[in-house]
Order: sequence, then C-alpha cells, then structure tokens
Amino acid sequence: MNKTGGLINVVDVEATCWEGAPPPGAVNEIIEIGLTVVDLDEGVRLEKHRILVRPARSTVSAFCTELTGLTQEEVDGGLEFREACRVLAAQHGAGERPWASWGDYDRNQFTRQCAATGTAYPFGRRHTNAKAVFTDAHRLRRRPGMAQALRVAGLPLEGRHHSGEDDAWNIAALVLGLAKRGSWPDA
Repeated sequence: MNKTGGLINVVDVEATCWEGAPPPGAVNEIIEIGLTVVDLDEGVRLEKHRILVRPARSTVSAFCTELTGLTQEEVDGGLEFREACRVLAAQHGAGERPWASWGDYDRNQFTRQCAATGTAYPFGRRHTNAKAVFTDAHRLRRRPGMAQALRVAGLPLEGRHHSGEDDAWNIAALVLGLAKRGSWPDA
C-alpha cells in the first residue's frame, strides 16, 4: 500500500549572500535546496536530498562560502533554477505533499525567484512555518533560530549548520518532536 497521507517535505534553502549589500545587479538566488522526507505517521525521517542550483544573476561570495561551505565552482555544476523546480515536483512530490520550512524565508525566496524567472512555483499551498509552531508549542517569547531550537528541544545539531541538506534534516527532527508532543498541525 502506498501511504502518502503522513509524508511531508521539509525544505531548507541556501542562497547567494554577501557580508554587506549585494554587488550592483546581483540578487539573492537559491544555490542549494535541502529536502528531507518525513513520515509523520511512523515518526521517522525517510530520505535526505540535496539539489545544487546554478545562480544566473549573482556569484558565490567568500562570505557565502564561509557561511554555507558552497563554492562557485560547486554550484556551477548545479541545475538551472527552472530545472531544480521541475525536479522538486517530479521526483519529490513537491506539488502534492505538504511542506515545511524554518520560518518563511524559504517560501518567500521561492516565490520571489519563481516570479523573477517566470518559473512555475513547485510547491502546493500546504506550507507550515515550523519556527512559528515550535515557538508556540514551547511558549517562547521570541522565535529561535534552528540551532537554538535544537538546544531547547534537547536535540543534537547533525552535520553542518547552513548546509541546506543538513539543516533540512535537523528541522525534520524538530518537526517530529512537535508531532510527538501533539503540536504539529494536521495536514
């Protein structure tokens, strides 16, 4: 039996960034899409994926490499943004499955970049801001960053912080913790 009702995609993106303002003509562009498939019914993280994306209107700065570990040479081997969105829909059920991210940055970045490039938005409408759910569930006054939330939840940070692939995996652990305590919203 193919059970998809309890599956969600947890997504985290890394984008081109600079220590100060972007260089003239440059814009923030997604360079990595991390995706972890979570089975809420079984309470497990099933799959960990990474899609590298080649930026079209910016380059990876030294600051960005220090933060994310990604280099220009590495992302030059990535997919064009339009193709990355197609892969999300075709291989990861992005349009059918609910999805979550830590905050609204990832959703907003996809919305902006899809509009700017004329690319079809790859996700469905069922998005959950995991940071907001975590904040409410733990009755925190301020919304924590992912690393701080892991400490609050008593979970380890697995892998490299600011790696889309590893951050999606860690956010998925937080989502499962919320689901276990009955705080994750129904899809």
